[in-house]
Amino acid sequence: MRTQLLIEQHFHGCFGIDFNKANVDEILYLSKEITKYGIGGIFPTLVTDNIINIKQQIEIIKEAASKQTSDMAKILGIHLEGIFLNTEKRGIHNPKYFMLPTIENYQMIEDPFIKIQTLAPEFDDGVIKYLWNKGVRVQAGHCISGHLTGCRGVTHLFNAMSGTSHRGKSTALTALVTDSLYAEIIADGIHLSEDALKLTFKAKPLDKILLISDSLPITESNLKKMEFAGSMIYYDGEKATSKAGTLAGSTTLLPAIIKRLAHSKILSTDPAEINAKLTHLISNPYKYHNIKLDGYVEWDDDWNITNVHIGK
Repeated sequence: MRTQLLIEQHFHGCFGIDFNKANVDEILYLSKEITKYGIGGIFPTLVTDNIINIKQQIEIIKEAASKQTSDMAKILGIHLEGIFLNTEKRGIHNPKYFMLPTIENYQMIEDPFIKIQTLAPEFDDGVIKYLWNKGVRVQAGHCISGHLTGCRGVTHLFNAMSGTSHRGKSTALTALVTDSLYAEIIADGIHLSEDALKLTFKAKPLDKILLISDSLPITESNLKKMEFAGSMIYYDGEKATSKAGTLAGSTTLLPAIIKRLAHSKILSTDPAEINAKLTHLISNPYKYHNIKLDGYVEWDDDWNITNVHIGK
């Protein structure tokens, strides 16, 4: 079975490499090694940090992108998850660096290489329209608002947002009932229950669901703890949390998530239908970002990667 190359659009790092701290050589190393996992495109994702470091890391990621070779996963742009979030749904982010999502504040870090911006729409003061006109994909995340006008999607559905409710609006509820909105999901078995996944796949059109890993730098490393987003993160072999128990991103890359979905029977009980739906899900980021990548991934019947081809 053959699919398109995988795209990681919400991806903080792996192999012990953190995009908020990495240098050019580390990013180039990561982008080459990650191809072994069938990943052909990445959007390095930056968490909340001070303005100086955000700007510095944007320049470092851009420099790495300019030095890539054809055997590396292509750096497609930056996903800025941080800064413009709601303290009530901060998750692992450091709220001391939070700012209101105004045009003036965004212009402090603005760069054409930012392709995805996660923000709390309840605080919007014109920046959503501004970003829309710039071609940036605005995603609601770490927020409570159910009014998502101008947003293209939501960041890690259900996680760090107001949940479903039978009265009034909420972020998750609006995301589920609005067919035009894309929804990132972390289907690692930790961030979402099987019932939450079943609800998502029943409520959302298949072509509006984006599989993400939200992978932490500790992923695929020998580390049991490391600093991330200003907090010490501890990995117990299953999940990564702060000392207080706050769940951080995942410790699983996309191929394992895809295999888990295939085995869970959430998508279907028919193997042919499962294969068709997973192939469709893998293609969704290409449509969302209107991009093309040359190459493919070959899988066995159990959804293990058997071969990865990068380039024509």
